[in-house]
Amino acid sequence: MRTLINWTVGAACATVIVTGFPVLPGVAQDVKGDRRELRQDTREIRGDKQEIAKDTQEIRQDRKDLQASRQQLRDAYKSGDPAAIKAARENFHKNQGELRGDLKDRRQDAQELNRDRQERRADVRELRQDRRELGARRAK
Repeated sequence: MRTLINWTVGAACATVIVTGFPVLPGVAQDVKGDRRELRQDTREIRGDKQEIAKDTQEIRQDRKDLQASRQQLRDAYKSGDPAAIKAARENFHKNQGELRGDLKDRRQDAQELNRDRQERRADVRELRQDRRELGARRAK
């Protein structure tokens, strides 16, 4: 009888060791990894927001420059000087190109921000799922 009890207790302990303990550290490591990814995603989102703000400032300045170059072009047409008209057109087209480039940069930064937000949401879901699994395993 004593051998049977020892054998049963040993088998139960072996089962717990084989199934229980290796799972807990793995989930805990997943939680830590998810937290790291979450912090990294948060930093990337913050950086993307700063880039968008910088791009927005550049766009505002480019619009002011474009408005000023339009006025210069109008004044050049009024004066009738071909050299002044040519210079004003070149300045106008240069400012237009800068504005388009900054708009494109801001669009790309906004896309990156959306992508980073989606990744962060996915990481939050994974972290919550891992925490639930860890809690359920600890409760058993």
